[in-house]
Amino acid sequence: MRSFSDYLRSIDDAAFLNLFSARPDLVTPVPPDIASLAVRACSAPSLARAIDSLNQWHFQVLEAAGALNEPFSLKSLVALTDKAAAAALTHLISIGLVYPSDDGLRLPTQLREVIGNDPAGLGPASIAKLKLSDLDLAPADSKKVLERLTWGPPRGSVGDIKNPGPGVAWLLEHKFLVPLDQRTVILPREVGIYLRGGKIHKERLVTAPLLTGAQRDERQVNLAAIANISTALRWVEELLNFWAEEPADSLRAGGLGVRDLKIISTHLGVDEACAAFITELAFLTSLISIDANDRIMPSNKFDIWLMQSPAARWQVIASAWLITSRVSGLVGRAEAKNVAALGPELDRVNAGRVRALTLSILSDNKLLAPDAKSFNTLLAWRAPVRRNSSLQEELATWSLREAEWLGITGQGAISKYGEIFLSGQDLELINDDLPKTVDHILIQSDNTAIAPGPLEHEISQQLAIMAEIESRGGATVYRFSEATIRRALDHGKTGEEIKAFLIKTSKTPMPQPLEYLIADVAKKHGKLRVGNISSFIRCEDTALIAQIMGDKKLDVLSLRRIAPEVVVCDHDAADVMRVLRESGYLPAAESSNGVMLMGARANRALTRPRPPRIIGEIEIPSQELLEGAIRAIRTGEKSSHKQIRLRQVANEALGALPRSTANETMDLINRFILEEKSLSIGYADNNGSVTHRIIDPLRVSAGSLIARDHATGEVQSFRIPRITGVAPL
Repeated sequence: MRSFSDYLRSIDDAAFLNLFSARPDLVTPVPPDIASLAVRACSAPSLARAIDSLNQWHFQVLEAAGALNEPFSLKSLVALTDKAAAAALTHLISIGLVYPSDDGLRLPTQLREVIGNDPAGLGPASIAKLKLSDLDLAPADSKKVLERLTWGPPRGSVGDIKNPGPGVAWLLEHKFLVPLDQRTVILPREVGIYLRGGKIHKERLVTAPLLTGAQRDERQVNLAAIANISTALRWVEELLNFWAEEPADSLRAGGLGVRDLKIISTHLGVDEACAAFITELAFLTSLISIDANDRIMPSNKFDIWLMQSPAARWQVIASAWLITSRVSGLVGRAEAKNVAALGPELDRVNAGRVRALTLSILSDNKLLAPDAKSFNTLLAWRAPVRRNSSLQEELATWSLREAEWLGITGQGAISKYGEIFLSGQDLELINDDLPKTVDHILIQSDNTAIAPGPLEHEISQQLAIMAEIESRGGATVYRFSEATIRRALDHGKTGEEIKAFLIKTSKTPMPQPLEYLIADVAKKHGKLRVGNISSFIRCEDTALIAQIMGDKKLDVLSLRRIAPEVVVCDHDAADVMRVLRESGYLPAAESSNGVMLMGARANRALTRPRPPRIIGEIEIPSQELLEGAIRAIRTGEKSSHKQIRLRQVANEALGALPRSTANETMDLINRFILEEKSLSIGYADNNGSVTHRIIDPLRVSAGSLIARDHATGEVQSFRIPRITGVAPL
């Protein structure tokens, strides 16, 4: 056994199961046979993924293996590293980064290229035979040069290779340095290992560093987490209700503009980083969509999401966050000023892997809120910085912050809800632990109302139309204003209905100022009517029409008066109503037949949501799928072996292309069709050259032989006049 393919043919199904669990890309899609599997496993992208899964100690052992000449032994590997290398080697063999052969241990092809040209800072092996003991006799100048090159990088610069100075000259003379070009020398691998004391690494990181931090009380962690879960659900709902009323505009290049992000962060009472995170959650779960007019609005899935239980709603957004490759932490980062929330620049291929590793570390250290330095040290050991290494520490920091916002952690430590979520168990516990909803508010004399807890959904939706949230917390404060009352009227409420709802819902009497405010706004609302011509403004009060025509703030509309009670303009009705409201008027929409357009509105995007694709690592298939893949590979291997054997038998038996007369050809074909046996044929192509084919004849049709070609495994048509001869196998 010499090749990697031979090694794969020798292992059992259990070893294949371990290999595919560690490297799922090898069976995505399932290869046809073991030869194809070996090619894929030895490819640079697959090897890079496998190396990324190693911790620091496993990687050090792999670097040491890369520094040895093949074949090598466990004894030589331990000599360069540590006794613990034996256990690490077992893991490296199980994931196919090292494999045993008849004469020792070997590495798959291309592995050294993936690790790098200078593993562990060592140069290439020396071609010349070296007497390493002479290094102890090196002059002082030469020792200074060796000190700079010992721990890498092994390359150094000289002014001129023909006149390098006494220290370098002595080393070149004794072959302890090798010239690469006129200005560069390199330290051979054997010299580097000798100078390092016979070891590859200065420090052998066999065990993981200890994680330190603050110990937390379990009850307080879970209380903080359930509060965060409630807050996260409220944030998403408030964001989408706000965009239903006032849709944001998508940038031409895609994404949410800085101005709209600031508006959202102010409305939710959070910073812009948190606002970007919430918008990304809604985007990932298809709760928002961008319509044909580039407006960002809730999708119809938002209504379905609202009907679900809190646990189901939270699981939807938390699951999307866990696997996504998008990184909301990049928004507003100084190094990436043009990166926008919902934009196309947020994908990072290693984001999901770092996020999963971060949560894994927290799960292994329950009730511990780690400090940043200790956590980053452990993360660097668990996932040494190699491929896709940029942002790893920042990704982990953002993952910790976002896990806290979501309630997966509380006070920095993993919560019981996070553990249940990561284990894939039922999350009904969240429904029981969330604060109970209340069905009443307390209206104050200053036109505010206090909700002493989370409101029932119907009351919350109604109150969100009539008032703005002023402050949040255990109790939510709502403020009534002229604009909020007008909004409720636009939604089809009458002044009496608004008062009746507040009187019924409030446990305190309605103050007179609020009653007067509702009555006054309801009286003014709808005097102005706006419709589409592009648009018109109609009002039975000619004095109000005159006031509008003379209002300088409305010059932007370029209004024209075509009748004492009617004004028209070229702007769309929605734009006209917005400008009028900003100028202090209270218009209402009107249809083409004069009916006032009022009623409950649920602004939803008409276009289907397009959730972002996930860019990153391949998920590990279930055990059933892996077992099916192993069976398919075994079956394909048997088929390939059979085809190879048939070709060998044909070549040995015939030695040359088969030759037969036309009658013999037809007799043999017909007989072997009935017996369902394989035939060897000579077949002439379009250029007249004859090739050797092994086939399973099926039938003769229209002057052609329909047969399955063993070379391709496909059913093909062979013209009978082109068959030069047939022979049984």
